[in-house]
Amino acid sequence: MANHELSEQEIVRRNSMEALRQRGIDPYPAPEYKVTGHTAEIKQNFKDGEEPLREVSVAGRIMSRRIMGKASFMELQDAEGRIQVYVSRDDLCPGEDKDLYNVVFKKLLDIGDFIGITGKVFRTQMGEITIHADSLTLLSKSLRPLPIVKMKDGKAYDAFTDPEQRYRQRYVDLVVNPAVREIFVKRTKMFNSMREFFNSHGYLEVDTPVLQSIPGGASARPFVTHHNALDIPLYLRIANELYLKRLIVGGFEGVYEFSRNFRNEGMDRTHNPEFTAMEIYVSYKDYNWMMDFTERMLEKIAIDVNGSTKVMVGDTEIDFKAPYPRVTMTDAIKEKTGFDITGKSEEELRAFCKEAGIETDPGMGKGKLIDEIFGEKCEGTYIQPTFIIDYPIEMSPLTKRHRNNPELTERFELMVNGKELANAYSELNDPIDQYERFVEQMKLADRGDDEAMIIDADFIRALEYGMPPTSGMGIGMDRLAMLLTGQQTIQEVLLFPQMRPEKKQAKNEQTEAEKSEDKE
Repeated sequence: MANHELSEQEIVRRNSMEALRQRGIDPYPAPEYKVTGHTAEIKQNFKDGEEPLREVSVAGRIMSRRIMGKASFMELQDAEGRIQVYVSRDDLCPGEDKDLYNVVFKKLLDIGDFIGITGKVFRTQMGEITIHADSLTLLSKSLRPLPIVKMKDGKAYDAFTDPEQRYRQRYVDLVVNPAVREIFVKRTKMFNSMREFFNSHGYLEVDTPVLQSIPGGASARPFVTHHNALDIPLYLRIANELYLKRLIVGGFEGVYEFSRNFRNEGMDRTHNPEFTAMEIYVSYKDYNWMMDFTERMLEKIAIDVNGSTKVMVGDTEIDFKAPYPRVTMTDAIKEKTGFDITGKSEEELRAFCKEAGIETDPGMGKGKLIDEIFGEKCEGTYIQPTFIIDYPIEMSPLTKRHRNNPELTERFELMVNGKELANAYSELNDPIDQYERFVEQMKLADRGDDEAMIIDADFIRALEYGMPPTSGMGIGMDRLAMLLTGQQTIQEVLLFPQMRPEKKQAKNEQTEAEKSEDKE
C-alpha cells in the first residue's frame, strides 16, 4: 500500500470493503467474467421495436449514480465508452432478501468500482439507450475516489486538467478524460499504418540491441550503465542506424525497426529522454527515392489515422498530401538570413552567429555552427511539410558525399510545423571515407563536444566487406503522433512521460474530487 495518510473518503471505502467481505462478497474475485458486448457496439446496433430485447453482459467502472428509492440509474464505462444502466430493487433481488440492492448497491459500492451487469437493452422515455439490469457482480473495489467531472450547460467543472497530475497519474487521466484515450488509439493506428506500408513493399521488421558498447548512429549524449558480469560500461541506445546498416551488409535488401532510444539531454515540449524512432534502410536506393517514398508513406498514414491528409495543430492546418517542396539548406539559410554559407570557414560562421545573436560555444565546429544558424533562423518557419536537402558535409558524418558537389551530402530532413520530423541519407558506404569522418568527430570530442560520434571499429569492418548503395530514413514517431493528433507537447502522446520526482503531499490533504463526491 502507498505510504500516505488516508483521507476520510479512503477510510470509508476501506470500511465498505471490509463490510463486503463480512457479507461473503469478495471485493477482488478471481473467476473470469464473460463479456458479450461493449458500450459503443451496443448503442450502434440497438434497434427500436426489436423483440425480444437483446440480452447483454457488460463490465466496467461505475462513473455516476442516481439513487431513487426502489430504482436507480448509473453510468457504466468500459473501454469503448459509457452506457446508462437501470437498476430496480425487485429485479435485482427477486426474493425476500433485498440487501444486494439496499445495502450493497446503495451503500457499499462507490464510483470507480468495477462491476459486471447482465440485462436487456431498451430505450427510456427520455430517449437514452439503457441496460435494464438483471444481475450485478462486483469485480474490483476502488479504494481511492476518482476526480468527479461535473457537466452543466455543456461545460465541465472540477475537471482533471492539471498537466503534472495528468502525466503522473495517467491511469486516472485515461478514466476521466475520454479524449485522451483517443490520442493513444490514433497513435497505435499510426504505427500499424506505417508497418503495413513497409510490409507491403517486402521490407523486414527487425530488432537491434538496446544495450550497446559504443553509442553510435547519432550525435547525442548517452546514458551510461555497467554490466557486472562482463565488467564493462554499456550505453543505452541513442540510435539503431549502425546495426541496421550491418544487416544491409549481411544481404537484407530492406530492414526497418521501431526503436526505443535514450538520450541524456534536456526535456521540453518536444523532447523526452526516452522516445520512439523508426529507421528504415533499403538497398540500391538514394535520397531522391527516399523523399518520394516518405511523402507517399505520410500521406497514407494521415488518411488511415484521420480520414484525411489534413490535420489541425492548434489553429494551423497541415496538409500531408504529396508531393512536398524541396529546398537546399544553403538556399534556406540564404533566403531567411541573407547569409551564404557556401565556402565559409569556421571563423566566418562564428562571426555571423555573433552578429545574428546566435549563442555558440568553443566546442562547435562548422557543422554545429551551421546547424545552429538553421535552427535559430530557418527551422521554425517551415510549417507545411518541406524537405530541406543537401547538407554541408560537416553536419553529416554518416552520409554519402553529393554526386555533384563534394562539399555537400545527399541528405534531407523533413520539416513540419517548424520542427524536424524525419532525417534521411544516401548512406555513406565508403569505409575509408567513413573512418576519416569518424576521426574528425573525435577531434570535435577532444574540443569538448560531448555529442560527437565515437569511432565504431566493427562498423568500419562491416563496411569493408562491402555495403551496396543504400538509402536510410529515420522518423520521430512521437512527433508524428503529435502532428496527427493535434497535440502541442510530446507529453500528451506518451503514456508515461518522464517526470521530476514527485513532491511529498501534505498530510491529511483531501482533493476537491473527494470533497465533492456524492456518497449516497
